[in-house]
Amino acid sequence: MPHSIFIETTIPSLYVSRPSRDLLQLARQELTREWWDRRRREFDLFTSQLVLDEAADGEAAKAAERLKLLAGIPLLDLNDPVRALAKKLVATGILPSVAGRDAFHLAAAGVHRMDFLLTWNCKHIANPFIADRLHACFSEAGVHLPVICTPEQFFTDDNNDSENQNPEDA
Repeated sequence: MPHSIFIETTIPSLYVSRPSRDLLQLARQELTREWWDRRRREFDLFTSQLVLDEAADGEAAKAAERLKLLAGIPLLDLNDPVRALAKKLVATGILPSVAGRDAFHLAAAGVHRMDFLLTWNCKHIANPFIADRLHACFSEAGVHLPVICTPEQFFTDDNNDSENQNPEDA
């Protein structure tokens, strides 16, 4: 059974964005495109209406590209448990109030028991300085905390890289 992944807004945003002049951002764009084009079919992808709303913002042509990329991906319900956990993430100070949407991404992925939350948001989501507090908050709420990761991390495990795998080991 494939692993489930919640796709957060930064993934389609980096996929369709114009090549950056910043080398780190350019590398993230390329890793995102490579993951999307080569690896996404190995997983069950999910997102939320909030991600679609965020993807629809901005320049019309790029917004249309982002929405096309997300088309057909099942949406997770932003139900009462999701809203309660998102509110708790902000109320406890784990995330600042300006990161309310990020709290919803985390809560939706957790409440719906996603295996992974895929993001490039390293300020409010994939931030090692809040990881322990996220774990404690989710645990206290009785909610599964998904593995929070970037596309890059899917290319560092040689055991999952079929091009480098010995066929006799498969």
